[in-house]
Amino acid sequence: MDLMEMFFISLGAAVVVYYGVKLLLFSRMLYPKGWFPLPESFFSYMGEWAVVTGASEGIGRAYAFALAEQGMNVVIMSRTKATLDQVAKEISDATGQRVKVVVTDFTKENVFSEIEDQLKDLNIGVLVNNVGMLPSIIPCKFLESTELDQTIIKVINCNVKTTVKMCKIILPGMENRGKGVIVHISSGVASIPCPMYSLYSASKVFVERFSQGLQAEYKDKGIIIQAVAPFGVSTRMAGFQQTNIVTLSPEDFVKSSLHHLRAGDKTYGSVCHTVLGWLLQSIPRKILYADCMLNISQDYVRKKQHRRYQPPHQVQLLKMEDTNNLE
Repeated sequence: MDLMEMFFISLGAAVVVYYGVKLLLFSRMLYPKGWFPLPESFFSYMGEWAVVTGASEGIGRAYAFALAEQGMNVVIMSRTKATLDQVAKEISDATGQRVKVVVTDFTKENVFSEIEDQLKDLNIGVLVNNVGMLPSIIPCKFLESTELDQTIIKVINCNVKTTVKMCKIILPGMENRGKGVIVHISSGVASIPCPMYSLYSASKVFVERFSQGLQAEYKDKGIIIQAVAPFGVSTRMAGFQQTNIVTLSPEDFVKSSLHHLRAGDKTYGSVCHTVLGWLLQSIPRKILYADCMLNISQDYVRKKQHRRYQPPHQVQLLKMEDTNNLE
């Protein structure tokens, strides 16, 4: 056997091993309960309290309920007191856990000193950085965004600054106790550069990189820090789309995402979204970014919004909130 033949055999074997390992790692994400089991008392062991931002509805509300069902008291944070009070009552009635309401608007400046005062005496074991702002459900080019200067400030404050500041407030206590969980809600659209949602997707890339960097820094302290990047979840931000195999209810998504908690520093939170993420990254960018594809995407979302179904219990909420899509 000559040297060239040995080289190609070795190269082929290396490729097979490489893709075999990738396939094994991917298959683990399809069976998270088996590969990444959590002890029954996992969450209550982490601490007495969980803090969830953007908890008045959608994914945040579902996380607050799920963590209360695991035996944790919860702090729920958002900007609409009446809705938060209702959610607090529902959680308390259903689980018997204590619920603390903190009313704040994360799009504003200088809200974190008051938040820190309200959290300073709590033994916080879990933080879910969920709150996020989508400038417009309908895809549009960056310069076509309404009130662009204010939109930039609000998106950065809500999606970027809040993520960092909440970690600054809560992470020191976790480090001192040597345990804790921080979940950062990113988005599937951060998987690749996303035209027509450029500002939003870029803010979620920041969330992912910040989260992954923190995990590398603090994993030896016994702290789990994970970015979760969902695609379709039936929330106000997504126009309350009908649930199906791809678009999950907030409750189903959160239940699935908690099974992936020990699956690495970033997950898509569910099996179907993991497959979607893999497919999206496999499509050539020239196809995704072609003008015709962008126009088709814009028209599709616009038609979906025109036909969308708004649950009756959300109608009053939509009247109370402003038109920005904030969760």
